[in-house]
Amino acid sequence: MISTRKKSSQKQRALELLVRLKRLYPDATCSLNYATPVQLLVATILSAQCTDERVNQVTPLLFSQFPDAPSLANADLTELENLVRSTGFYRNKAKNIKSACQMIVTEFGGEVPKRMEQLLQLPGVARKTANVVLAHAYGINVGVTVDTHVKRLSQRLGLTEQTDPIRIERDLMLLLPQPDWENWSIRLIYHGRAICKARSPMCELCKLSDICPQKIEGKL
Repeated sequence: MISTRKKSSQKQRALELLVRLKRLYPDATCSLNYATPVQLLVATILSAQCTDERVNQVTPLLFSQFPDAPSLANADLTELENLVRSTGFYRNKAKNIKSACQMIVTEFGGEVPKRMEQLLQLPGVARKTANVVLAHAYGINVGVTVDTHVKRLSQRLGLTEQTDPIRIERDLMLLLPQPDWENWSIRLIYHGRAICKARSPMCELCKLSDICPQKIEGKL
């Protein structure tokens, strides 16, 4: 059990980190390119184990041929696989995209649902993808998106001792104000890409290092 004092310290640190991250990355937003909720859903599915930059190279042609849920639901699977091949795990991703869009058409009237429990019914959609879609397509914050950057930095910054993304998300939801849940994730992702990298964190350039427990304790 985490003591009340430690929880209070974590919350204070989280709020200070949030202030600094907003200052450091004032214009941070989702780096995936999309025009509609279904396009964001597809791009987010493609981003698994792939960079957003690579996804953004793939989606213009994909969306020009299959711009919406009905067209994706009826797409030839082999053609879909070829279009998304360079994002990795392309067979599984293409299958999930087609199946998810079929369900969107048959179960949700062709519109990406706005409720977490409904999104989680879609093939290939877990909480990370659902949180991204809800926050950026609909402005609904129901959770904290936990990707590899958010997981790594939240652990380094002493905000969680968990390793499971769902448990990390729960810890962060207790520390951060709900309107800023997605702001936190996006800005932490920016910081993870630019400064707090996995193998060689640039602590000498980091504006968070003075309140980073691992840096203070000499673990980085």
